[in-house]
Amino acid sequence: MLKLLNHVLSPSLFLFGKLNCTQREREREGGRGREWISPAVVDQVIYHHFVTATETKTVAASSHALCSPIRMPSRVLGPFAPASSALAIQSSSGQWGSPALFFFLGGLLVLVILLILGLIRRICVKPSDVLRPAASKEISFSGNLRTISHFDFQTLKKATQNFHHANLLGKGGFGPVYRGKLEDERLVAVKKLSLDTSRQGESEFLAEVRLITSIQHRNLVYLLGCCSEGPERLLVYEYLKNRSLDFLIYGKGDQFLNWSIRSQIIIGIARGLQYLHEDSHLRIVHRDIKASNILLDDKFQPKIGDFGLARFFPEDQAYLSTNFAGTLGYTAPEYAIRGELSEKADIYSFGVLVLEIIGCRKNTELSLPSEMQYLPEYAWKLYEKSRVLDLIDPKMREDGFVEKDVLQAIHVALLCLQHHANFRPPMSEIVALLTCKVELTKTPLRPLFLDRRRNKDESLSWDTPISYALPSRMQSETPSLPRTPN
Repeated sequence: MLKLLNHVLSPSLFLFGKLNCTQREREREGGRGREWISPAVVDQVIYHHFVTATETKTVAASSHALCSPIRMPSRVLGPFAPASSALAIQSSSGQWGSPALFFFLGGLLVLVILLILGLIRRICVKPSDVLRPAASKEISFSGNLRTISHFDFQTLKKATQNFHHANLLGKGGFGPVYRGKLEDERLVAVKKLSLDTSRQGESEFLAEVRLITSIQHRNLVYLLGCCSEGPERLLVYEYLKNRSLDFLIYGKGDQFLNWSIRSQIIIGIARGLQYLHEDSHLRIVHRDIKASNILLDDKFQPKIGDFGLARFFPEDQAYLSTNFAGTLGYTAPEYAIRGELSEKADIYSFGVLVLEIIGCRKNTELSLPSEMQYLPEYAWKLYEKSRVLDLIDPKMREDGFVEKDVLQAIHVALLCLQHHANFRPPMSEIVALLTCKVELTKTPLRPLFLDRRRNKDESLSWDTPISYALPSRMQSETPSLPRTPN
């Protein structure tokens, strides 16, 4: 080993020794037989000896041991130190590879991890969740709002047999309602909004859906989902076996309702309105309480539906000044004339509906004698003559009823029809009166009746929802909330 080191280092040491000779020694030599060697030549010689030593098998086997002895101090090597550093860097780069290799391997590792995660997710997802065709996605709202399904239009079209007339459950002012059967055998009620009446865009439609999903009560219809594809706007509700109330009290069906069922329906509607007005985290005015918007389940429990005209109501305002929208036969005078909307408008409509349930007739019947055409006015005339029992459905008289409870319900209905909104009791008090939890002490005053007498050939229906703009003077009486188009 010592011989090998001597063989490798001796020429270099000779050169370095000659390199360190002083100028006096060079003069003494007189230039005879020796010449000054430039630094470049020295560099080449050192490089040649290092490479030769590295290529030798013996040196290659113990390269680490040889590298340390051949290092020269910086004061000896001087400007030649960078050459050795370059050799070390070149050797390291050749041993470990270029940075591009690290990037390639890293990217390949990330891709493998993603593929494994995707495979795990596919294995963990239930097949039933993948194969459910009824709901293509879900709409989730923040706060207290629940999550509902978004149905594909083709799914609803197939469920209703292309909206076949045989599946028609009813038709309101904002579109027909069809019975549908989904692929999972669920029965649903699909409401297809009419394009010429709803005039709702995507944002307005979803705002209405937000309103419906933000409220939950046993006497409010349950919304399962919606569909908004292109111009199509559909709402999917739970299917209720006994359809809407108007089929039973307007003579459209053969089923008879005794007083016990009618009382249950009246109290259920009152509790639903109490929730909307007083108990919900939102103060909501329905604006279209009528028989066709009351749905009945298999036990004749009522559920308020069709919130197309419903509005949020501010807590710090007595009423809103807004354009009229609703059904004329059920409309409170202050709302129809001056556009003053409050929960008292719903209470007025509830009073009309109670009289319809007890009398089993529409609020306006032009085929009857003139004094009987408008039901609230006719009921008041009978009340003044102490003959309100004449208002009762003849079939219910034959079946029998509790006279005290019927008189109480008629009395409550007349209180709801008071001409001034502040004279009408709140829904919580109405529920207490109907359930006989408090005694009836108030006496109703004569309601304000509008001139509703028309020619029989007029096309306007008093039980069809309409909307119209009131004079601008009345609209500006109080600030109104932003609302969706009707």
